[in-house]
Amino acid sequence: MDIAALSTGMSQASLAQAVSVKVMGMAKDQANEQGQALVQMMEKSVQPHLGGQLDIRA
Repeated sequence: MDIAALSTGMSQASLAQAVSVKVMGMAKDQANEQGQALVQMMEKSVQPHLGGQLDIRA
């Protein structure tokens, strides 16, 4: 096998792996931001005075 071809193939595989890891990191960061936004939205929607009492009289 040609050493130059082997070197090129290994370099391309390494680049593909690096790109894949970078994209996965970006997706993780975006999911983290969306999760934080969801938590903030839920915290704003809390109404502690609701649900504290249950009227069961007929």
